[in-house]
Amino acid sequence: MSLYLFPSGEDPGANFADLLRRVQPGAVVPTPTGATALEIRHATTIAALRYSSGVVMAGDRRATEGVSIAHRSIEKVFAADRYSAVAIAGAAGPAIEMVRLFQTQLEHYEKVEGATLSLEGKANQLAQMVRAHLPMAMQGLAVVPLFAGWDWIRSSGRIFTYDVTGGRYEETDFHATGSGGRDAKTTIKLGYREGLSRVDAIDLALEALFQAADEDAATGGPDPVRGIYPIVATVDSTGFTRIPDEEIADRFGVFLERRAGALRGADSEGGEPT
Repeated sequence: MSLYLFPSGEDPGANFADLLRRVQPGAVVPTPTGATALEIRHATTIAALRYSSGVVMAGDRRATEGVSIAHRSIEKVFAADRYSAVAIAGAAGPAIEMVRLFQTQLEHYEKVEGATLSLEGKANQLAQMVRAHLPMAMQGLAVVPLFAGWDWIRSSGRIFTYDVTGGRYEETDFHATGSGGRDAKTTIKLGYREGLSRVDAIDLALEALFQAADEDAATGGPDPVRGIYPIVATVDSTGFTRIPDEEIADRFGVFLERRAGALRGADSEGGEPT
């Protein structure tokens, strides 16, 4: 593709998606090439919850093709920009492309306008991209993102969810989606309380993914043999921070020891673990 040169009187505009449609029609919403359901990789479980000074976002690492494991270490949580994060569930290929376009759109807007979008504006931009993806969703390639970030206007973390039509909804405290989303959300609901610390919120997100993996075959649990653990990130007034895998491994180790101890105690008493 040759470099597109704009005439002096033509403004490229601040919307990267619209610009891409003008210079390369069809690039934003590619047409599927007849892939069957079993040939499509799907990202599965993602979750987000608020804590006292920000938000935690987490996702397991498994991608599936039908009943087969297609990839064991796919990434589902990304930095949208410095103060926001986006996670993906649904058809993995289109979802990753949507994230890349979203990241580029936010960067393009900032460079052209000389200012960053508000968190509401970012959420609306993503909603427009999901809406533009509807023709592919109708063909079975649905993408359902989860968006969260730090809102400088409210001085708090916020979480936004979407449906395949581009509907945008704000969640008060937490949300989870994907094939294991119901189990993850239930776990968070049972353990959530107002004013969680950052550490407690991370631990609760990890427990939610563990419980989802225990019930849902498409959700991957921790894999110490391969060194594969969920991706967990926080967003607060200091920006986006991905938690190192070593820390996640240590936290999972503590959680599994505590769970094993509870199971041993239940066995010795002849009852179920609490």
